Amino acid sequence: MRTVIDQEFAEIYASVESYYSEKIIAFGPVPHGADWDSIITQEVRFQQLLKICDFSAPFALNDVGCGYGALFSYLTKYHSETDIDYLGFDVSPAMISQADSLQRDLSRAGFRVANISPRIADYSVASGIFNVKLDHPLDKWQRYVGKTLIDMRASSRRGFAVNFMTPDAVNENPEGLYCTTPEPWVRFCEDQLRSSARIIAGYGLREFTLLVRTREIADH
Repeated sequence: MRTVIDQEFAEIYASVESYYSEKIIAFGPVPHGADWDSIITQEVRFQQLLKICDFSAPFALNDVGCGYGALFSYLTKYHSETDIDYLGFDVSPAMISQADSLQRDLSRAGFRVANISPRIADYSVASGIFNVKLDHPLDKWQRYVGKTLIDMRASSRRGFAVNFMTPDAVNENPEGLYCTTPEPWVRFCEDQLRSSARIIAGYGLREFTLLVRTREIADH
């Protein structure tokens, strides 16, 4: 069941759902269907995000904005030795329909239509969910990002990871996209979420990844 966190963001959820549903219907379950350039860059992002996880022992993982389940395919390909209790959720029913159809080993994965975490897991990751701002006002989009990070922190026992696009030297704010420097969101995670935040950058894409650990885990 789809649940709206706050009526303030209902319009954002509706527009994001429409945008990505149109993409997956037009292109199918391939990177372009989730508004990514290629499998190569998609997997580079997954590699950075998953640095939040400890693969030496079993864990539960929430995939926020999972799309057609590409991250689960990546985990199956590269981390099959670890027992991962995976749950992906997305605001787009069309995306979830494709994910259900693609993933055969559903004993290791679940997919739901939702816009907030349906459960508490050890970790949560989100790839690219903050990039496409569309025509929403910047201040409202930033409040939406903050609400999403609060939810990810509340539903992640050990930590979570997200990525953001960085400003371009020529065009700092491309139309319809959200670009930011790391500092505001590092401060948000440390001050508002009482968590430890680490930046990963320099992996060949115009973005950065934020690894956020709970204070309890970070102190050990």
